[in-house]
Amino acid sequence: MAEADRVPAGINPNVPSVARMYDYYLGGRDNFASDREAAEKMIEIGRRLGNDARQIALANRGFLGRAVRLIAEAGVRQFIDIGAGLPTQDNVHQVAGRHSPGSRVVYVDNDPIVLTHARALLARDHDVLAMEGDLKDPDAILDDPRVAEHLDLTQPYAILLVAVLHFIPDDEEAARIAARVRERLRPGGYLVLSHLYTGNATEDATVKGKQVYSSTTSGGVAGRGYDEIAGLFGGLELLGPGIVPVADWTPDASPDGSYDFVKSGILAGVGRV
Repeated sequence: MAEADRVPAGINPNVPSVARMYDYYLGGRDNFASDREAAEKMIEIGRRLGNDARQIALANRGFLGRAVRLIAEAGVRQFIDIGAGLPTQDNVHQVAGRHSPGSRVVYVDNDPIVLTHARALLARDHDVLAMEGDLKDPDAILDDPRVAEHLDLTQPYAILLVAVLHFIPDDEEAARIAARVRERLRPGGYLVLSHLYTGNATEDATVKGKQVYSSTTSGGVAGRGYDEIAGLFGGLELLGPGIVPVADWTPDASPDGSYDFVKSGILAGVGRV
């Protein structure tokens, strides 16, 4: 099918989408030429720093699966994935369902193509809801009647902010969003978060990366340092190794392990109330 034949109304295929760029990193086909061009620019920037954007994206996807499995096995059966992106293999509802049958999931995104694909894929799965929402207003998401109908928010649930907060360039706003999410969690609830790490990024690479993402649907991107990312977890109890390179996060990893933060690309952690 030609690209022009599969563009939903209201979508400009000439404007790169961060969700479709991520799909390209993962080897997916739900992307346009503009997405591939922008993604290749980021791949080249990463290559010069010794990073592989595709491998980092795959590692980020693996982290999501391991974190969801940990939470599901702990008995929590409710998940809200904000900035869920395009459906791919081992989505949150699939991982949770394998380890805790009957788990219920809400996928939230603001990309019309993401929502079109998600709703088509999940049309017959009554344990999953896909809805439009804005990361900048977590209260509007959590107070949405559809969420209240789908989940029991008086019971513990997990919120996933996986590789999404770095698309909030303003540090204070990103911290505000994370703080509000933590405040809304119930005792026994979880925050799953991964974030672009400044690592060994040079000033030139940082400027070029921001230029690429300034032309996308996100409007910008901001990598952050370890202390800034750790601050997003506030006073939550960090599980496993704490905040480490996304490829290294496993429930059984040691906080005292030897990790290569310099070339990690993304840091990740899981916090519990």
